[in-house]
Amino acid sequence: MMRFLMLLAALAATPAYAFTPTPDWPCIQGRQPHLSLGQVWTGPPPPESARETPEIAALADRVAQRRLPIEEAAAAIDAFAQGKDAGTLAVLMQAIFQRIDTQRSAILGGISRYGHRQVALAERVEARRARMAELEAADPPDFDAIDAEEEALDWDMRVFSDRQQSLTYVCETPVILEQRLFALGRAVAAHLQQ
Repeated sequence: MMRFLMLLAALAATPAYAFTPTPDWPCIQGRQPHLSLGQVWTGPPPPESARETPEIAALADRVAQRRLPIEEAAAAIDAFAQGKDAGTLAVLMQAIFQRIDTQRSAILGGISRYGHRQVALAERVEARRARMAELEAADPPDFDAIDAEEEALDWDMRVFSDRQQSLTYVCETPVILEQRLFALGRAVAAHLQQ
């Protein structure tokens, strides 16, 4: 437990935004494509000969699901961990880590695509504004074309605005997964001292 607390203190002391920013990353949090097992697990490494059993795979699949409340996930880990050795618990933690890190990486890819779409939509809004200015400056102005362009501009701006409002939730999803991974790591590690 002491090693876990020391690890958390070391992580807290590192700069939160020590990541290289990318121009299409829409989130405040830095983009770190993959986590490290050492960030969430202070227990022993899995034995080299140890393999993921069907029982461990099923449990890891179940507790990695975000819809499963963390209390139920911890209870499932508690039930599994009774009488298991540290090596088996390490294999379980590695299995949980792999599943959550895979989910998190997929979500980060989705967020990047989201960012690309927002940049493209912002460029389209600017192009529509420029086109509106051209249409309004024409002599004589084409009011039907102006109305059509204004309607398209309003729609694009509404979509852009709605997506921007959703951005906070979208960007929090990887953080929620990281918190889940830490909590599950604590639940597994609690059985190492027993």
